[in-house]
Amino acid sequence: MSFDVDVTVRRGRAVIGTAFHAGAGSTVLVGPSGAGKTSVLLMIAGLLRPDRGHVRVAGRTLFDDAARIDVAPQHRRVGMVFQEPRLFPHLSVRKNLLYGARDAAALPDIAATLDIAPLLDRWPRTLSGGEARRVAIGRALLSAPDFLLLDEPLSSLDRARHEEATRAIERVRDEVRLPMLIVTHDSVEAERLGQQIIRM
Repeated sequence: MSFDVDVTVRRGRAVIGTAFHAGAGSTVLVGPSGAGKTSVLLMIAGLLRPDRGHVRVAGRTLFDDAARIDVAPQHRRVGMVFQEPRLFPHLSVRKNLLYGARDAAALPDIAATLDIAPLLDRWPRTLSGGEARRVAIGRALLSAPDFLLLDEPLSSLDRARHEEATRAIERVRDEVRLPMLIVTHDSVEAERLGQQIIRM
């Protein structure tokens, strides 16, 4: 199993939780806004501690409250792509991509896969929304993660940029072949990107 997740956390008066097993490939967590999808991603990444449960990815236990295992976020080998690209405005695209990179030699291949090679010498402020999302995905890949988490990676993009970013995610799914968990509220996106779909 690529993902074996069973987590619950209380946030205010709400109790957020889910349990699912998903095999290799891309898994999409789909549901309405407020269902707790982003909280689940944060728990898998180690940025939000569950009250109970476990998180196992590719057979590796990252969290297990019963066994008192809680691997620190920086040791989970996760590539996280947030809703906002969160690029450093004072760094070029190339330097953004290489920030935290474990394998700088992979830059040409990843830039080609994501079609961002022509952007390397540009500044984040000059990028379209779709370009910035692709750069954010590239930065996550260059950290040499064991798996990817993408939080609403296609939200707030116009039609053309949406299609650009969608194709980039498909290429990562089909060519890089990392276990990938994508959050979306859009059922059409879920059907296109997900080899497995989990509904919340």
